[in-house]
Amino acid sequence: MQIRIDDPTAAHVAALLAHHLRELQSVMGEHAFALDASGLSSPGVTFWTAWRGEELAGFAALKQLGAGQGEVKSMRAAPAARGTGVGRALLEHVVAEARALGLRELYLETGTAQLHVPAIALYRSAGFVSCGPFADYEASPHNQFMVLGLPSSTSDEGVHPLRGGFPPPAREE
Repeated sequence: MQIRIDDPTAAHVAALLAHHLRELQSVMGEHAFALDASGLSSPGVTFWTAWRGEELAGFAALKQLGAGQGEVKSMRAAPAARGTGVGRALLEHVVAEARALGLRELYLETGTAQLHVPAIALYRSAGFVSCGPFADYEASPHNQFMVLGLPSSTSDEGVHPLRGGFPPPAREE
């Protein structure tokens, strides 16, 4: 799988992004805070797509909030790619990018509907814990908030947040 920086307004993203927004709005109504293509193109937001060969497998974004904080935005696996590790790969990528930027905390807002259960399990397995609303969000029965601490001490170097505290596998040179 290849993950690359991409343009959220690109034609190859449009159908999956539209599906994402429709599905969230259908279960969360006015409490669906996913960004559309223009929001994902805003300054301070980096957007990535995941590819399996020539097939778009998913996308995710990182929004910098300032003061050492960031937010995972609009993470989505394509319907045909659900359950194949695309979400985990995208989340690992966003977390690694947040660390590289020196962020200390990575937040996310997600829903409470049944369709969010796999994503919530993924976030919890990555070390995200529940927290209160952040930035300009307000709590509702339709959303929940999570945070992952990204300590910058040297004792944490080499520890991968999504592999249960174990160091990442050695890379072949």
